[in-house]
Amino acid sequence: MKQQFFNLKIKTSGQKLYEFTEQTINWIKENNFNNGIINLSIQHTSASIVVQENADPDVQTDLINYFDKLAPMDKKLYIHTTEGKDDMPAHIKSALTNNQVSLSIQNQKLLLGTWQGLYLFEHRLNPQDRKIIHHFIGD
Repeated sequence: MKQQFFNLKIKTSGQKLYEFTEQTINWIKENNFNNGIINLSIQHTSASIVVQENADPDVQTDLINYFDKLAPMDKKLYIHTTEGKDDMPAHIKSALTNNQVSLSIQNQKLLLGTWQGLYLFEHRLNPQDRKIIHHFIGD
């Protein structure tokens, strides 16, 4: 039994989904992780992690549009607007999604569905430096 950590840094350029599936798979292969659990967590309150379809980019566009309707960027609706019109909506979107995801690894393969990918879901409009912590436990 072993455990290992890895910090994946992603520079975002605004509100969208940033796929990081390949970086995670490469880390698993480079370290010869056989069977276990990987926990992914993001230490930010205005971005999140989602497992989502990676085949049709329209899914990503629809997700962004839907969340923008759920939490509109209208400063008149919120008290917390310190960092701009996207400040509180970003926190709401983050609360409605995930700040961590745990997935299984079997025979050195990340167990994702055929059309699933790992995404950082950036909720802010301006560029950000984000970090996704990878924590593996297994053999």
